[in-house]
Amino acid sequence: MENLLLLVHTEADGALAKSALESLQAVQTLASALGASFSVGLVGEKIQDAANQIAACGAARLLGVEGSDFAQPRYGSDAAAIEAICKAAQATVVIAPATSRWNRVMAGVAQRLNGRVDTHVTGLGAENCAPSISRWYYRQRMEATLSRTQRPWFLLVDPGSQTAWQGTAGAASVEAIAVTLPDTAKRTAITGIRQPAADAQTIRPDADLLFVTGAGWTKKQADGQTHVPEAEKNIRDFLNLTRASLGSSKSLVDLGGEGQAVLSFLTHLNQIGQTGSTPRHNKGLSTCCHGEEPHAVGWRFIKERRAISLDANCGWARGKADVVYVADAFAVMSKVNELLAAK
Repeated sequence: MENLLLLVHTEADGALAKSALESLQAVQTLASALGASFSVGLVGEKIQDAANQIAACGAARLLGVEGSDFAQPRYGSDAAAIEAICKAAQATVVIAPATSRWNRVMAGVAQRLNGRVDTHVTGLGAENCAPSISRWYYRQRMEATLSRTQRPWFLLVDPGSQTAWQGTAGAASVEAIAVTLPDTAKRTAITGIRQPAADAQTIRPDADLLFVTGAGWTKKQADGQTHVPEAEKNIRDFLNLTRASLGSSKSLVDLGGEGQAVLSFLTHLNQIGQTGSTPRHNKGLSTCCHGEEPHAVGWRFIKERRAISLDANCGWARGKADVVYVADAFAVMSKVNELLAAK
């Protein structure tokens, strides 16, 4: 019988993030498929609020490591906490959300415990009474189903790939796991956090809408001139009014290296498609993009796809979008921003 363990960490406010609740739903699915129980391990400065948040999740045990040494991400302290929880739970399969904090440390813990780790997990289930996972390869073009015999098996679940667990809060009892850190595990110290201003932040993974810009925004328009400042204003206004996340085609972010006019707030971090990211927003709106396969592959997990293009024969119009507006994106977005501002 497998011993399943969910590993999560608290956020700055002491609660669990959406990605943690998604992984909780995933471990419940796996436990049901295997007919097994599962435990939950929590790490953070204070974990009682997080434990109460998932009190009704059906976990057989709640294990916790808490204290000021575990408030911030740090390889030495996080590795020690995870190792202690895994040993206490006698875990054979460990599921965790693929956050930046856990991605940094999980492979090292797997090595310490003579286990194996798989990342970018998008599905969990059972085959022949053994756990199996699904994940995508080659920029989301091929899906594989995998299983392993090596234990413990660590699985990092991609945020956005699961439905978040929803349940009522309650009063949870947590088994405290004592972890004494040597000085070598405390050498890293976080002295502060720097982040862009709210109006400068363009990548919002939890946004309901993904707004994607293509190279057409910087090309010559009907009057034979480029209108990059106007394009920037249209796009910024829309992002500020809707709090959408901004994506871009590779052709647009590459223009800077070719000496052409570019949108100042775009970087390769905004790039989606075969050579970029594969976001998972509920809705997507593509503007001035051709919609061919290398770009459209990044939209695989977008649930509702719409596009604005002057080309009625572009890739979006050939079955890659649910709705295509054959119109000028400058005119459409200006009118949309006007309507949004009026509300």
